[in-house]
Amino acid sequence: MKQFWKVIKRYVRPYTGYLSGSVLLNILSAVFNVFSFSLLIPILKILFDTSGKVYELIPWNEVTDFSGLTNNIYFYVGDWIGTYGTSKVLLVLCLCFCAITLIKTSCYFGSSAVMIPIRTGIVKDMRMQIYRKILSLPIGFFSQERKGDIIARMSGDVQEVETSITSTLDMLIKNPILIIIYLAVLFTMSWKLTVFTLVFAPLMLLIMAAIGRKLKARSLEAQRFWSDTMSQVEETLGGLRIIKAFLAEGKMTDRFNTVTGNMKSKNTRVGIRQASAHPVSEFLGSVLIAIVLWFGGTLILGDHSSIDAPAFISYMTILYSIIQPVKDLSKAAYAIPKGLASMERIDKILGAESPIKEPATPKPLTSFEHSISFKHVGFSYDGKRPILSDVNLEIEKGKTIAIVGASGAGKSTLVDLIPRFWDVCEGSIEIDGTDIREFSTHDLRALMGNVNQEPILFNDTIFNNIAFGVEGATREQVIAAAKIANAHDFIMEKPDGYDENIGDRGAKLSGGQRQRISIARAILKNPPILILDEATASLDTESEKIVQQALDRLMSNRTTIAIAHRLSTVKNADEIIVMDEGRIVERGKHEDLIALGGIYAKLHEMQAL
Repeated sequence: MKQFWKVIKRYVRPYTGYLSGSVLLNILSAVFNVFSFSLLIPILKILFDTSGKVYELIPWNEVTDFSGLTNNIYFYVGDWIGTYGTSKVLLVLCLCFCAITLIKTSCYFGSSAVMIPIRTGIVKDMRMQIYRKILSLPIGFFSQERKGDIIARMSGDVQEVETSITSTLDMLIKNPILIIIYLAVLFTMSWKLTVFTLVFAPLMLLIMAAIGRKLKARSLEAQRFWSDTMSQVEETLGGLRIIKAFLAEGKMTDRFNTVTGNMKSKNTRVGIRQASAHPVSEFLGSVLIAIVLWFGGTLILGDHSSIDAPAFISYMTILYSIIQPVKDLSKAAYAIPKGLASMERIDKILGAESPIKEPATPKPLTSFEHSISFKHVGFSYDGKRPILSDVNLEIEKGKTIAIVGASGAGKSTLVDLIPRFWDVCEGSIEIDGTDIREFSTHDLRALMGNVNQEPILFNDTIFNNIAFGVEGATREQVIAAAKIANAHDFIMEKPDGYDENIGDRGAKLSGGQRQRISIARAILKNPPILILDEATASLDTESEKIVQQALDRLMSNRTTIAIAHRLSTVKNADEIIVMDEGRIVERGKHEDLIALGGIYAKLHEMQAL
């Protein structure tokens, strides 16, 4: 339960006002419930007391126990019967019973209603916290995690926390209040009978705890299988073209059947264990009632009973009302471990540490004036195999630097270090003489624009994709950027023009069109530093020509770092950097490198062939 209260403390703090209202309404509900039960005593006395006994009024300052209270109630009822008649008094008592019950149920409804904003608010806060954490984590975190698993934690696990933890919060507030107030009344009515009851009641809780002991572990396994299912679905949607091309539908179906079969088996066990909560608590409650009936009956049949038959019936009614809160608490004992299992999986994301540390007092960075410097830079993803070794490079403002080399030479890793998607392991990268780790990542990345080999677009309109990341962009600015990127003409051919939705990842556009939208987005941002990661590598010749024209306009008067496989696109660069196995092995202009006859010349010769 310690872990449970930590979760509650973490997320309920903004909703303490609702909690206070729930506590107050639950107290009122319990008090009026007791009043409604108390009215049963005179009603039963009227209906079943044929002894004709006359009661004398005891001064209220002398009433010290429940028998004195009931004596005075009987006195007033007898007095009213003598004045107004039995039928009218019975009618009034029944109407009072209905009125008190209406107030009680209204308070009960109110106590539950004020908990709903807490439940929905906690779920929303939790999802927002996970989403913000996902955005703050470095790219490297997601290379080690499956996207389907992360989606499962944000959807299924958060939903399980709502179902299993936040929904029990209402029970954990309401039921202890009901139990305490009911027990206080029962002690007042007959302390002997209540003490006898409390001797047997803990047995019920011990049995319920024994049944639910393994529920958390099994729930954790069930949620893991749910993550496997979501990962399988995500991989299937992403690789549907390959699955169909290689006739692998049967293989993927078998994999999915295995995963869902495992999840079904585990969920069945968890469900059976949960389903046992109600019948077991129902049986134990009935056994407790039977024992109290026997003991209470022997007291009433005795000569010195402190409680008469109508009061005993009212006592049993209140006692039976305690059974339901106890059963609800037993359900909570089942549900909470299941929710805590999901919370453990959520905390794996929330507790993930980002290796990209923001400086405590970041230096201001509003412009790029001189150069980007790599000084003895070394980098490794796992701390074992080096990806970059002793890289020294100076990129002056306004220059175009091309980075070429075979796959795996470290080109993309090198440019990913500039916006701090990763941090260097050795050496430093400086902008205008200051280590980039002394700037905030927000200010650093604000100076940069990216155009990647695979354009990253969103399921939104063309306008919103171009204006992405630029606050307050006007239609005129977006159109101007699209024209520079050679995108305006094909956009206007669309039925809705700039308001056309381009589908998931721009699926409604061709590769060249998607790339031109991506270039237009970079043009609109107007960054002083531009990073091009093989921006034309996946295009056909005609599309490449159109996109290259747009890139030439984009690169004009900017500091550009371009990764390229097609050497024809970078031969006009101010300097070409040739990388091999994480090191810079050649550098210079196109003609100089051809004349050198090294790696670049061989790459150029192979492409010419």
